[in-house]
Amino acid sequence: MELFNINSIYPDFNYPYQLKKVAELDLLDFDYWFIMDPKLAESYTHGIKNRFPARNLIPFAKRADCDDVACFELEKPGKIEIIHDFCNPGWEQRGEYDSFWDWFMEAIEEMIHETDIAENNESNETGK
Repeated sequence: MELFNINSIYPDFNYPYQLKKVAELDLLDFDYWFIMDPKLAESYTHGIKNRFPARNLIPFAKRADCDDVACFELEKPGKIEIIHDFCNPGWEQRGEYDSFWDWFMEAIEEMIHETDIAENNESNETGK
C-alpha cells in the first residue's frame, strides 16, 4: 500500500523504514488498529493539525473502536504518540512508545490476546 505523501505538509519528514516495510507487505489491519490509507491519513493529518495546532503530529494508524490515533511527532523523532482525537487540546495524550516496533508489537499482541479470548468463548459455547 502507498502511504500518504506527508511531504506536502511536512517537507522535511520521512516515514521510518519500519512503517514503509509494513505498508509494502500489506500488513495493515490488526483488528483494533489499522494503518490508514492515503486519503484517510491526509484527512486526519489536516484535522489533527487544526485540532492540536501546538503539536506537529503525523498520524499513520487509527484504532477502530475509539478515537485513538497513532502518530509521529516532529519534535520526538522515533517515538510514537497515541493521541485521543476530538478532545480539547491538552487532554489528547494517551500514551507514547519508544519506537514503531514497540507500538506494532503491542498492536499485534492485543489482536492475539483478543482472538484467544474469542476462541475460548466460542469453545465454551459449543461445549468443546
